Formats: sequence, C-alpha cells, structure tokens
Amino acid sequence: MTMDRGLDVVDFHLHFRIGADETIRACEHAVGMHPGDDADRATRAAGIAPYAAEWRRAWSFPDPEPSAPRWQDEADRWADELRSNGIRRAVFVTGGGNDAVADAVARHPDLFLGFAHHDPFQPDAAAELERAVTERGLRGWKLFAPLLRGPLDDPALDPVWRTAQRLRVPVLVHMGHYGSAGGLPSSPYDSPNHLARVARRFPDLAFVVPHFGVQHVQELLFACWGCPNIHVDTSGSNQWVRWMPYRLTLDDLFRRCYETIGPHRIVFGSDSSWFPRGYVSRYLDDQLRICREMRMPEADLRAIFAGNAERLLGQ
Repeated sequence: MTMDRGLDVVDFHLHFRIGADETIRACEHAVGMHPGDDADRATRAAGIAPYAAEWRRAWSFPDPEPSAPRWQDEADRWADELRSNGIRRAVFVTGGGNDAVADAVARHPDLFLGFAHHDPFQPDAAAELERAVTERGLRGWKLFAPLLRGPLDDPALDPVWRTAQRLRVPVLVHMGHYGSAGGLPSSPYDSPNHLARVARRFPDLAFVVPHFGVQHVQELLFACWGCPNIHVDTSGSNQWVRWMPYRLTLDDLFRRCYETIGPHRIVFGSDSSWFPRGYVSRYLDDQLRICREMRMPEADLRAIFAGNAERLLGQ
C-alpha cells in the first residue's frame, strides 16, 4: 500500500549506507574521533553501544543489519522504500564517496538525487566539486563542520565557495553534536557565526543547516536573520532537544523557525539511513502533524515539504 499524505514530498536528507564511508571516516580520523589502536576503539565502541540500543528501544527501531554486499541491491531497496512511503524524490547527502553516490543516483534517476561530500580543505576540493556536479550530476555538497581542519570562513576555502556559487548548488553544513550518542560533542569550527561570515561574502550561495542547528539553534536563528541565504533543515529524530538546559520540543523548533525565518527557508529531511528501519516515515508524519496543527496554509506546507528543496536543487 502506497502512503498518501495529500501533498508531494521531496526529502532533502538521506544517507546511502554501503559498507564503511571512507570519505567521512578519514575526516573523523583527522579530528581524533578514533584514537588508539583497534583494541582501544573496540572498548570505546562497546561502551557507547548501550546508548544506541537505548535510543532504538525508545523509538521502537530494530537493530541495524549489515549493509547489502552489493550497492545495486541497496539502491533497489531504497527505491522500493521511497515508492511505498509516497516520497517523490530523495537526496542522498553521503554514501561512500562522490562517485559511489553518483552511481546509486544513476540507477534510479527518477527518485534519487545526490550530494558531493568531500573534504573542502583537500588541495583539489574546488576541482572535485566541479567534476562531481558537471560530470557526475550531483546537485549539492554536504559538509560536516565538526570534522573540518579549520573554520568555514578560512580564506583558503574561498575557491570552493566561489565554485559552489557559480554552479548554483546548495551547501548542506552540519553543525553541533556529531555522531549521535557517544559522538563528538563540540568543535571549534562548527559555529553558525563562521557560516554567517561566509554567507555574507557569498550572498548568491544557498547554505542549509540540518537538524535545526542542534545545540546552536539560537546562533543559527540569528545567522538566518542576518543572512537570507541560510536555510534550516528539519531532519532526524532531533533527540538533542532533551540535552538542552531549557525545555525545547520539536513543536517549539518549528514554531520559532516559522515565525522568524518563514516557510521558504525551512526544508524537510528525514535523515533516513539504514535497514531494516528503512524510510523513517515517523519523522515525516510527526513533522507534518506539527505543521498542520500550527494551521499552516497549504502553500507553506508545499514549500516546506517539497518546493523549497526543488528550488534549491534546481528542479
């Protein structure tokens, strides 16, 4: 049975999981996320495991299964998931490297879109972004600010910002706690203030900050106030609200963003990533319920759940 929610849905934020993502793992190693030898890392992983199990139990999610041995099988499974959940298009923002994501997108181009996700500080970062977009058909760029070797406003990154602006592709920049329970709690380089300084110098480049900015929600709202090219994505369980020193709910986040930055800079994402959980329709349905209970006009719902993503992606 195909889900029908009464409006089109374009999901701006999924992860294609096929084996270890060496692109992301290299960045994690660079910032010291995996210290010690194999025995040390195994001990640390065992200590973190109960946190993840507790979260899955609270949300009634099954344990992740090993990723498919063939990326083609994983891609076909995702295509079936999107169709059965009534998702018109979906963006894989990571997936084992730029070419790996591009290959997956090419298998189901009617459903999938993809982002580049290489290190902006690598020597050929601008050229690689150009190649990923113009030759491989990727539609944006995903960065993890906590994993960077320097701030976003480092002048060394100006060539990549100029390239992204010229190509008219959005840049999705994760800020705040990275890696769920037991992850990297903070970084000197993931402040929305750094992003705002870049956004002001490149006003025609669209930036999107996922998960409502995590613990930087206040700074993100002020960055959005100063920079109309900064957007917010709604993806994930947003369980981080439980760790804030003041009461904050998903309803609060939607209301504050809607009242301040407006409906045309809020972009829906689910952060779906692994099987057998598959597509996390629960996140979509909770967010849609909140928006409808806020009495948002249908035009605003269409913008948040499809139209804004289509505009950013050039669809």
